[in-house]
Amino acid sequence: MTERIQGLVERITYTNEEDGYSVVKVQLPGRKNLVTVIGSFASVVPGEILRMEGTWGFHPKFGEQFKVERYETAVPASVAGIRKYLGSGLIKGIGPKMADRIVKLFGEATLDVIEKDVDRLLEVKGIGRYRVDQIRKAWDEQKDIRELMVFLRTHGVSATYATRIFKHYGKESLATVSENPYRLAMDVTGIGFLTADRIAGSLGFKNDSPLRAEAGILYVLLQATEEGHVCVPHDWLMEQSRKLLEIPAPILLEALLRLGQDGRLTVEELSGALRQSFGGDRAIYLRGYHTAECQVAQRLTYLHAFPRLRRKLDVDVAIDWLRNKLPFSLAPQQEQAVKQSLTDKVLVITGGPGTGKTTLVRAILAIYRQMNAAICLAAPTGRAAKRLSEATRHPASTIHRLLEFSPQAGGFQRSEQKPLNADLVIVDETSMMDILLMHYLLKAVPTHATLVLVGDVDQLPSVGPGNVLRDVIASEKFPVVRLTEIFRQARQSRIVVNAHLVQQGRFPMTDTESKRLQDFYFIEKEDPEEVAQLILKLCTDRIPGRFRLDPVDDIQVLSPMHRGAVGAQRLNGLLQEALNPQKGGIERAGRVFRVNDKVMQIRNNYDKDVFNGDLGRVRKIDMEEQELQVEMDGRTVSYDFSELDELVLAYAVSVHKSQGSEYPAVIFPLLTQHYMMLQRNLLYTAITRARKLAIVVGSRKAMAIAVRNDRMQKRFTLLKERLAGEFAIAKIPETP
Repeated sequence: MTERIQGLVERITYTNEEDGYSVVKVQLPGRKNLVTVIGSFASVVPGEILRMEGTWGFHPKFGEQFKVERYETAVPASVAGIRKYLGSGLIKGIGPKMADRIVKLFGEATLDVIEKDVDRLLEVKGIGRYRVDQIRKAWDEQKDIRELMVFLRTHGVSATYATRIFKHYGKESLATVSENPYRLAMDVTGIGFLTADRIAGSLGFKNDSPLRAEAGILYVLLQATEEGHVCVPHDWLMEQSRKLLEIPAPILLEALLRLGQDGRLTVEELSGALRQSFGGDRAIYLRGYHTAECQVAQRLTYLHAFPRLRRKLDVDVAIDWLRNKLPFSLAPQQEQAVKQSLTDKVLVITGGPGTGKTTLVRAILAIYRQMNAAICLAAPTGRAAKRLSEATRHPASTIHRLLEFSPQAGGFQRSEQKPLNADLVIVDETSMMDILLMHYLLKAVPTHATLVLVGDVDQLPSVGPGNVLRDVIASEKFPVVRLTEIFRQARQSRIVVNAHLVQQGRFPMTDTESKRLQDFYFIEKEDPEEVAQLILKLCTDRIPGRFRLDPVDDIQVLSPMHRGAVGAQRLNGLLQEALNPQKGGIERAGRVFRVNDKVMQIRNNYDKDVFNGDLGRVRKIDMEEQELQVEMDGRTVSYDFSELDELVLAYAVSVHKSQGSEYPAVIFPLLTQHYMMLQRNLLYTAITRARKLAIVVGSRKAMAIAVRNDRMQKRFTLLKERLAGEFAIAKIPETP
């Protein structure tokens, strides 16, 4: 039987961010104990009055519950309710202590004061003009955001998107979403086509709407770039779009034509054998990716052909000088590479761990320093740049910092108009560079400079679109030095030896009979749950005890997958409870963050100068300012609560996210349930992330599958063909 009840919200004990299902504790008049209320709520805040319609029920574990079918909210009228309402974090700038001071002064008139005469808050001790303006703005925004939340929930969309949408469109949010919800998928980070399509459907947009067709095609292309593709075959795009949208091909073809005419897509006609190898007669690009791929090919080709600075240099004399100068001797391969760095404008150096890549870079630097050359050293990530700087004793930066990225000025400040002041540019960990980052780098490399690309081509390709290092090597247009010899000192490391065995398709050394501590262990376990529990024991007890390593800062769990019994997602939950079991924290997007948690940034945020894969530790959660502060590379980065979908727990991360990083200890679960991911370069990359200790836990069969499987997932890109001359490459005019 349906009943109507009304009560004060005391606390929200659970909320599913996706569908709004919540468990709310409510104080009903005349009841001593709090009542449990369950249902789907757009937005409920402690202190609010809930007027509800629903039915009573009994849960065998949780007892009496009221299941809400319909509800409405009202602002609290009592002093206690207002205090709880204001102190809940509803308004940025007012926390529990500030709420208490405000309510003590204004009592039941508090909300009227904030709504109609907010300047009176200046009467409250500790509140100045800046805080009053902040509260005024937050109060006004909160009303608009809550209205937007109700609208989104009405149309079956998570209300957690409301703040992000409001940040982008402001007071025009409701009008914009109602007029063309597909704009959300293009404009607002974190909202994809499927969410926008759900809103559009509930607003009455037809299934075959031209707007829907265009947005669907763009969504398929964006998804392809997230899987590493720079472009896709035309027929593949049409088939995937048809499956997604379930609308006729003619409508899709018309939409594709419009997108091309609007300049949002580029169609590249292919000919001859290229059609067969690519898988179609036309390649479809998002416009920016086509520009990037063409420019990378053009600039590399042009840079390689442009004359070196006319300096009188006897290469043999320079090498003799180097032999006497260096405190170590170079192998013949390395000496040849140094010579090529003095004669060739573009040079690629590739090799596995222990083969002397860093030693070679130090040798090249020594000669260029002696020539008083201007030198730039860079790597894609902060950790890789720091490691490069420490190894070479020469300043190194991230590529973004090298190119002087400025969100305020609208992008990279270094370009062909303002090139780098460099005679030599060395980039480490080039396997991590996607096509866009390489594009921006090459725009800023002056035509007279020498470019040295250093990386391990056997690692996983970049997280972003493209396969740049592999394509540059495969084009056979540039000199490539392949370092294959493992130096004597490196041969003492089983991490190094086993990495090379895996790269060669051979099973790694796994015997552990020696009582001496090793740096590589394989622990055989078949059951996923046993593997998960062993990883916990290794992190919390065995590794810290035997190797004196910190369980959070020094040990990194890598997983082949995000989901599953030993996926990064589940392992993070287990490790958080084991290593940081404190109560409290903040929950967003289904994740709970606590002070001292290890976290990772999962998308580039140029405004904050943090990038996909950056690691940090949560240092402060400020409920009043609604901010979470993370320490990253010695600096504090602040995140508004609405931005927390950019962070994930990082006690365990995917192997892909670990690229460019090294950790003192790595634990890597490997089971046959990871079958789709069991590839040689995945195992190789995981092992080579470890500096002092690598432990693989799992199935011998899974290890064997990974070692044998040298097939790599195909990425659609035409960079190799452009570099190899299968497309005409336009000449780039010399920069004045």
